[in-house]
Amino acid sequence: MTTDQTIIIAILVAAVGMFLWGRWRHDMVAMGALLLCVAAGVVPGADAFAGFGHPAVITVACVLVLSRGLQTSGAVDALARRVLPANAGPTVTIAAVTGLAAVLSAFMNNVGALALLMPIAIQTAAKLKLPPGKVLMPLAFGSILGGMTTLIGTPPNLIVSSFRVQNGSSSFAMFDFTPVGLAVAAVGVIFVAAIGWRLVPTRERIGADDFDTGTYFTEARIPENAKAAGMTLREVEKILDQADAQVVGLIRNDVRVSGPSPTRRVWADDILVIEAEPKTLATALSALGLKLAEELPKPDEAEAAIAADPNTGPDGAALPAIGDADSKNGQDEKVKGKKEDAKAARQDDKNKKENDPGTTHSDEIALIELVVLPDSALVGRSATDIRLRTSYGINLLAISRQGIRSMARLRTMPMRAGDVLLMQGTPESVAEFATNFSMVPLAERTIRLPDKRQAILASVIMAVAVAGAALGLVPAAIAFAGGMLATMAFRVVPPRKVYEAIDWPVIVLLGALIPVAGAIESTGAAELIARVILDSVARGHAIVALTVILIVTMTLSDFMNNAATAAVMCPIAIGTAASLGVSADPFLMAVAIGASCAFLTPIGHQNNTLILGPGGFHFGDYWKLGLPLEILVVLVSVPMLLLVWPF
Repeated sequence: MTTDQTIIIAILVAAVGMFLWGRWRHDMVAMGALLLCVAAGVVPGADAFAGFGHPAVITVACVLVLSRGLQTSGAVDALARRVLPANAGPTVTIAAVTGLAAVLSAFMNNVGALALLMPIAIQTAAKLKLPPGKVLMPLAFGSILGGMTTLIGTPPNLIVSSFRVQNGSSSFAMFDFTPVGLAVAAVGVIFVAAIGWRLVPTRERIGADDFDTGTYFTEARIPENAKAAGMTLREVEKILDQADAQVVGLIRNDVRVSGPSPTRRVWADDILVIEAEPKTLATALSALGLKLAEELPKPDEAEAAIAADPNTGPDGAALPAIGDADSKNGQDEKVKGKKEDAKAARQDDKNKKENDPGTTHSDEIALIELVVLPDSALVGRSATDIRLRTSYGINLLAISRQGIRSMARLRTMPMRAGDVLLMQGTPESVAEFATNFSMVPLAERTIRLPDKRQAILASVIMAVAVAGAALGLVPAAIAFAGGMLATMAFRVVPPRKVYEAIDWPVIVLLGALIPVAGAIESTGAAELIARVILDSVARGHAIVALTVILIVTMTLSDFMNNAATAAVMCPIAIGTAASLGVSADPFLMAVAIGASCAFLTPIGHQNNTLILGPGGFHFGDYWKLGLPLEILVVLVSVPMLLLVWPF
């Protein structure tokens, strides 16, 4: 083993370890690996960022923009209404939903396809009287399966195609992936619809209706001269018992005390965390003279309320609200903060009236559930960080994470992909918030207003781009770049929104790992790893080696990003084929299939993460359907690879 081989293998092992650890985002790990390769001299400094101009990177970015056009125009909504059965049993309905997800994922971003169909799936589950997870997991797996059927279906396919070019052959065509991918996807969808959905664990997640009719947690402040001031918690709880409510926590000076002693006295400005029924909450608050801690005052009443009592809202409406931060640094800051909230609310009301003179201010308040997408700007941030209440005039009532309502203070809790948020506010305000932060409404679809003309344009542009690439008229990157330009020119996706449609961490990941993967091949490390696989497992048998490559790729993809998995495994696949003296095509196709089959964990694919909260799943729930499905994929794909891509 040479020095360069030792260095690149060490960097590769470290990168895979970091991917699996998950502490750093995958694009950060990829960039770190690239810089280490440059520092070690295995990647020339002049070529370090050549990967960002690679056709695969350009194609991925353009396809994401075209996918956004299909989403926002309502094209997919119209298709779903025509394709999905109105009245059918679970098997037929799940087959239709899963099949539609697979078809859409062949031509658009997988996450986008799932996001569009997820509200329909949840409504379908309710109609069939099934837990939402029984439909959501088949939907997510179907969207993953569909991605492997075309060149643009998923980033790993584009990466595999780029490595074929580096190996001295032409790139794979648009539908070169279809024979094997379609067979695997079809068998997978049939299995999931006929048998697989029954293997999904039954998880009852608290939904919008449950939040509305069941108990929830809210924060109530003890104002000056309140009856509760000076009472012990035991005395407070006796009064709350009459309203079927209870104290589950105490917050004093922004410090939370869980399970406080019944003999502890509570004082003015303390916050009680109360669990209560919505119908009895007002009674409980009134009996003790409590006020909701984070209530947003009405604009026209805010100043009067501040003058009367800086600690409370003016209207005293019993609305459960946990929202933005309330400063504890002194009375002046409290008054200042409330004045800023009131001013922002008045300005927002004024803007709405100016933009639409024919409308009047609406007091309609709705409870809407939103699920956090993996690419949401809200991930890692809290309601306090984004000034939720001040900026949007809406409140965060509760968070459902893996079906469990958290007891932590909601306003400071960092969000995760897959979290379900129960929001309170006007439908327009919640819709604006959901759009800005890339979130999907579960209870009702309030964001996309279908536009027939734009839907037709989006569909035609995508069809022309696909046809141009499929017929070989122009390279794929050029075809989809042209499609993206047309999408902008016709404002299917407004130019100012184009860059928001691109998943930049994936772009950085690809651009950084392409040179690293090139170094794995140029130093001979890929051939070295391939020989270890051949000597220790395959023992010179090409079919066994092909199966090993497929299984190893699937295993890695269950725990790390699928694009990263493809970039790591492609050089090894090419080296294995070279060592055996056979064509690299079946091995590259095995990598493409394996990288698109992450069914065992919620972290293997963004779509698995996205259904975690809405389905109420736990980490260990996925393998019960995922493992049989992955075994089925191996059994179907290996014979198909040998048939379509012989050695």
